Formats: sequence, structure tokens, C-alpha cells
Amino acid sequence: MQRPIRIALTKGRLEKDTVGMFEQLGLDCTAVREKGRKLILPIGDGSIEVVLAKANDVITYVEHGVCDLGVVGKDTILEMQGKFYELLDLGFGRCKFALAVKKGTDFYSGYGVKTIASKYPNVTRKFFEAKGMDVDIVKIEGSVELAPLLELSDGIVDIVETGTTLKENGLEVFEDVCPISARLIANTVSMKLRQQELEALISKIESYFSTQDAN
Repeated sequence: MQRPIRIALTKGRLEKDTVGMFEQLGLDCTAVREKGRKLILPIGDGSIEVVLAKANDVITYVEHGVCDLGVVGKDTILEMQGKFYELLDLGFGRCKFALAVKKGTDFYSGYGVKTIASKYPNVTRKFFEAKGMDVDIVKIEGSVELAPLLELSDGIVDIVETGTTLKENGLEVFEDVCPISARLIANTVSMKLRQQELEALISKIESYFSTQDAN
């Protein structure tokens, strides 16, 4: 007997939004709502199970085929890349990558090589390469806003939702890099071997969004 279709969900807000979407599709998500410490949980009639994971791991599990589908932010996809299909923009979890600097700074003035701090070195590198600019990138794991305040960097590339954290630390958005939202991704082999099952679920999700748009 084939195992259930496995969907890796990014823990936290995307998990909540995805579960809400599944419930709108008529799938019983009680097990996920009452998960306790469990990380693999059945939904619907048990023919689907969700795996709760960190964003980077969602991509790893889908790439390696232990999960058939995944829900992950475009930020993680851009940073990690990898071999999988990106099927749908799910529309929730909207925010953006932005270049932010100390308030009142003109980032592009002067001739020296600029230093950028970011949790997302690949996204940062691509953004500046597209401009033909050479930059030094410092990878930061925690609060990236500290870097310009401590004079470690000329600016930061980070995810911005409301911009409140930037303002409170004397920073401002200088330029938008790209928009971000949650995406549905699929394992390339699963899409061939379990095509009918997966396409049935994917088309349900698509129809959910078309009714949302109509409203």
C-alpha cells in the first residue's frame, strides 16, 4: 500500500495559513490543530499527512522525495535554490526583500566597495550582480539591523513586512529587492509517479484561489 501524500509545511505563520486553506477545502485538520509535540500528522481521511519543519528543511525533504509537496516562502526558495517544481503562488505570507540603510543615507554615493549584511547572501549577491556592482557580503544569523548601527555594514538586505523594526532602529528601506509570498513546491519524481493524486489536490488548491479572487 502506498504511503499517504506527504506535504511539508513551514512551521509558524505559513503553517497556520496553510491549515486554514486545507480546512476551506473541506479537509479535517483537527490532528494538526491539536498536535502537541507531534511533527507528522494526518489530515482529511488520512490519505494526506503533513510534516512540520523549518523552512530550509521543507525544501530538503521535498528535494529528496521524502515529502511530495511543500509550502515554503519564496525567500527560502531564492536563497536555497534546488531541484523541485514551483507550482503555485499561494498568496499568503506576503512581504518583500529590501535594501535598508541608516535613515538619510544615500547608499549609492561614493566609490568604495559597499558592505552588506544579510541572512540571505545568495539573494544579496544576485541583486547586486544584476546591477553590475561588486559588494562585500557579511552573513548575519540574528538581528541584521545591528550591522549598520555598529558600522559593520553600509546596508542590509532583509525581509521587510511593516518596516517597524527598521524605523525603531533608525533604518529605512532604500530600495525594494523583490516580493515574497508562500509557494507550493513539488518533488520532481513524485509529480511523475503520483501524478493523478497530486494533480487532483493541486487543482483543488487552484480552484480555492480562483474563488478567493472572485470574492
